[in-house]
Amino acid sequence: MTRQTKPRQIKLGAFLPGGGQHVAAWRHPDHPVDGATSFEFHKQLAQTAERGLFDAYFLADGLAVSFGGGTEGGNAKVAGFEPVTLFSALAPLTKNLGFIATASTTYEEPYNTARKFASLDLISGGRAGWNVVTTATEAAAQNFNLDQQLPHAARYRRAQEHVEVVKALWDSFEDDAFIRDKESGVFYDTAKVHDTDHVGEHFKVKGPLNVPRSSQGHPVIVQAGQSEDGRRLAAATAEVIFTAHQHLDTAQEFYRDIKARAVAAGRNPDHVLVMPGVSPFVGRTEAEAREKYDRITSYILEEDGIALLNGLTGGTLDLRGHDLDGPLPPVPATEGMKSRQALIRQIADENGFTIRQLYQWVASARGHYTVIGTPVQIADTLQEWFENEAADGFNILPPWFPTALDDFVDLVIPELQHRGLFRTAYEGTTLRDNLGLPVPVNRHSAGHRTVQAAE
Repeated sequence: MTRQTKPRQIKLGAFLPGGGQHVAAWRHPDHPVDGATSFEFHKQLAQTAERGLFDAYFLADGLAVSFGGGTEGGNAKVAGFEPVTLFSALAPLTKNLGFIATASTTYEEPYNTARKFASLDLISGGRAGWNVVTTATEAAAQNFNLDQQLPHAARYRRAQEHVEVVKALWDSFEDDAFIRDKESGVFYDTAKVHDTDHVGEHFKVKGPLNVPRSSQGHPVIVQAGQSEDGRRLAAATAEVIFTAHQHLDTAQEFYRDIKARAVAAGRNPDHVLVMPGVSPFVGRTEAEAREKYDRITSYILEEDGIALLNGLTGGTLDLRGHDLDGPLPPVPATEGMKSRQALIRQIADENGFTIRQLYQWVASARGHYTVIGTPVQIADTLQEWFENEAADGFNILPPWFPTALDDFVDLVIPELQHRGLFRTAYEGTTLRDNLGLPVPVNRHSAGHRTVQAAE
């Protein structure tokens, strides 16, 4: 009998900061002004995302206050929740939705990272993911005993080792280590608990971790770097890659490059999912979608737009005294987000944008692809990228909440389902089940099997 192969389908993440994605989201009449710090609002967003059958709720994170428009939501994001803490509270209120939280390899120790994500994975029943970031900005460095951020390359060397140590810690307990036999009094098999014994350039960690593995083995590893260092790290370690592109051809170049690098690293390229960011303005007509875009654009304050561009270009751009209706001036090099700085310059130059036009365009998604149109038009775009080696799925960035998220769930997802491109029910109960990713075999269990086979 010939085995039927399930058709490939789009994977979807929902990037839902309570303060909104658009720099002026909080000024929209539909958006609660306290969304960033309202647990009830985040609960509503999580439950809507699960109703839409999204794979995961994703949150970025920062380690310093970012005044003005430097982050998603502008001033509405000046204060908010730490993502793992928030997701630990949201997980019991959902059943299938995954939770991908950001944590820094630059300012956290591997043991702490491994412990908190393993805990979230257990609390959620195997629905946790870790978005690996190296954390740019001088402001963050100054909160962690430094005057300046580490150089870009140094941050990525540390990140590579950090991820290796975290994965080793997640394998401290073999899956059948816990016996928990009341009659004999044996709680666990000491032979199936393993020290990490890592000594490297940046970390010295004995282990073992004091949290066991979950039903999905360990949290899904997510990464978002697009620089050469970022691509190298992603291809070696990531299972999901978030990326930002304005054009199909650049998305294809990134997709093919990452898959080739994964193969070169001895990995299955199907287990490295590339998911570009998309900011959708959905209308039942094109005119309605355009009106939604124009309306929220009208809420942008000049100072927030300028702060946003400064943040996206690495904090090195001083626009004071520049004509906002003139071109973007040369931007000094940064040790911050090098790939995003290059993308913002690309957007400005390709479109001939003035400073004002540039911040208006990137205000909704900070360099991710903005799509304005009907459900059919937006589905057409997603399908084109998905079917032409540009994406395995997408990280959806609704510009404001809850309306723009509802628009996508109620209008675009049914169109994708009608085309057979998106699920009509969750495939399983863990994030790996739904993403189609394998459960990582515990390295120590694998070692036992190798020894037994040799005997």
